[in-house]
Amino acid sequence: MEKVICALWKPEAEDRDAFNARILSDLPAQLETAGASGVRINLEDAVTDAGAALRQTRGAPQHHATIQFWMPSANAIFRGDVDAVLSAAGERFAAWLVLESTILPNKDHTPDKGTRNWGWAQMAFLTRPDRLTFDQWLAIWQDHHTRVAIETQSNFEYVQNIVIRALTPDAPPYAAIVEECFPESALSDPFVFFDAVGNPDKFNANLATMMDSCDRFIDRGTIDVIPTSQYNF
Repeated sequence: MEKVICALWKPEAEDRDAFNARILSDLPAQLETAGASGVRINLEDAVTDAGAALRQTRGAPQHHATIQFWMPSANAIFRGDVDAVLSAAGERFAAWLVLESTILPNKDHTPDKGTRNWGWAQMAFLTRPDRLTFDQWLAIWQDHHTRVAIETQSNFEYVQNIVIRALTPDAPPYAAIVEECFPESALSDPFVFFDAVGNPDKFNANLATMMDSCDRFIDRGTIDVIPTSQYNF
């Protein structure tokens, strides 16, 4: 099985709530009929609007939903029906073949199929700085930063996806796509986000440790970070 992650842009004339309702209602069954399984949809809504200050952007218009799923093969000759579903669902889409590594499985807030999952999911779309080779970048991220992310944050799910290759010609040049889930209050309370409620010293230490670690393998202004709601199907 191969995992595919897609970025989906809504039609310009369609408002966000209508777009969200439509893809949550229609897209999972359409993708499964086309050969996909294990569909997960991440999108922005009124809940995640509280986390607007957490957003980061590379500058290009950001997509409005992230679609994740599995296929027996993501080769183009087997992906036609899936691509047709995604093309019909939005203004455009971009897709990547990824290698998933589940660092923290969600054991504490078991999702119910088809309903909004507890908390919220931070989707981070990473690029690799030119100053690092792929092996250097990967070693810093996975052998060092992974532990920092676990120890300094209140995340209860943490999934790393290394981009193997782009599946669409206009896909942004991401090297990895990361999903981390947090309590809803972490959208607006940095003390919750950094697992330091009532402890300013711990907050300052965790924040400094996280920023120092990120700066080792991420150049600021080169990634996309989007607060989303998560749905499993």
